Amino acid sequence: MEIVNPCYSLYSNLEVMETLKNSKDTKKKYGLRNLATISYETLQYLEDTPCKVQSKPSIATFLKSIEPYKLTSNECLMITNDPPTCALHVQLLVEDSEERFTEQQVNELLDIVKQHFSLEERN
Repeated sequence: MEIVNPCYSLYSNLEVMETLKNSKDTKKKYGLRNLATISYETLQYLEDTPCKVQSKPSIATFLKSIEPYKLTSNECLMITNDPPTCALHVQLLVEDSEERFTEQQVNELLDIVKQHFSLEERN
């Protein structure tokens, strides 16, 4: 596993999960037991998050769909990693969402999230 440019790369949970799944041979090859443990525990965590049902095409189309909302790249990443299920959740993920969006826009954003990530209500 190699980080090309740590200052300019943001990875979604899906990309992290895929990278960890593909790096199993590397860990065995170099005998990195601690890395194997951390990778295993991280994969176990990610299997219980929304990235389990996401795909690269669904993320790409989602990002295109939310372009009119002018979200920052960090906000897009947070929404992708932890898709909101209610207006309060949107407020927690999007800075100054009360001033930037109307109630209708927040509901539209939630509908877009449901459409692209087919979310069930999470606890």
